Amino acid sequence: MNERFDLQQYLTEGVEQVVKDALRATLKDPRGSAFLGRFAIASAKASKKRAEEEKEGLHVPSYLIASIASICNLHCAGCYSRANHATEDCEASMQLTDEEWLRIFSEAEELGISFILLAGGEPMLRRDIITAAGSIKSILFPIFTNGTFMDDKYFDLLDRCRNLIPVISIEGGREETDSRRGEGVYDLTVSKMDELSRRGLIYGVSVTVTKENLKEVYSDEFLDTLRSRGCKAVFYIEFVPVTEEAADLAPDDADREYMVSRIDDLRRNKQDMIYVSFPGDEKSSGGCLAAGRGFFHINSHGGAEPCPFSPYSDINVKDTSLREALNSRLFTAMRSGDILSGEHIGGCVLYEKREQVEALLKEA
Repeated sequence: MNERFDLQQYLTEGVEQVVKDALRATLKDPRGSAFLGRFAIASAKASKKRAEEEKEGLHVPSYLIASIASICNLHCAGCYSRANHATEDCEASMQLTDEEWLRIFSEAEELGISFILLAGGEPMLRRDIITAAGSIKSILFPIFTNGTFMDDKYFDLLDRCRNLIPVISIEGGREETDSRRGEGVYDLTVSKMDELSRRGLIYGVSVTVTKENLKEVYSDEFLDTLRSRGCKAVFYIEFVPVTEEAADLAPDDADREYMVSRIDDLRRNKQDMIYVSFPGDEKSSGGCLAAGRGFFHINSHGGAEPCPFSPYSDINVKDTSLREALNSRLFTAMRSGDILSGEHIGGCVLYEKREQVEALLKEA
């Protein structure tokens, strides 16, 4: 990795840009803008906390991914979570309790983490945890959901707690979404989007980008449809092939160059929405940001993992703190070596190098 690359500065500027983009995207929404203005102040304070921790030898990332549920009502084709057995049809035993998740969120606030992405399974199956998250106003909680469990109680909660931002998964239009997520899912999720918009609530969508839907989901037509429904953010997630048979669906280098170029164009010319690409251009960030460089993952059982796509852990936050998890032997070995850099196929270097990660886990 480039020794002169300043990761802390890169991440700080990234957080500041996300907040600026969010403020710009909500200019016509007084309540949304008011909340984001307050969050901008909290985010600046969090940045100072991270800088102080850095001076003391602990690198704290801006982002945490928390998989708060292990079940889901859908069976989406190619789901990495089911492939990794992190998501099943029945509730797994020994999951973290509501109280344990609240402790984790509070520790994250103390460390200066600004964003906690709530995932699953289907996170909205654990309403109490999401309610607890809403009480921590200095952290923004994007909720990556299939949207099917959003009801009046959730709409009311989202109205009270503007730091909870639903991010609804779609794959493009009706045909693409239903073919991957199940018949009727597109119409159901669109109805939820319309209700969010009617109530003046901020929401975004998440799109898994493959070779098959690439051009559609980056098209003006697709984005204009989302814009007309009140969407304020689009998260583009590169498809990670969890089986060899699915490798052909992963975007290649040429696709990735197009995606980076298109994102830059949208950010310049379509500023009424936020555009986030994951993992994005890893070259600009000095390599993969997993294992605590830019983010890390807590699974539904409390295991601290480099990334949801790399489900390996040598420490559990049931028994320890987030601070100790960030300094786990596995995370430390991954950050100090070259495993987070280098060429790879698809959206995830750690999936391609999983044998090396497994070897490090045995040594940890």
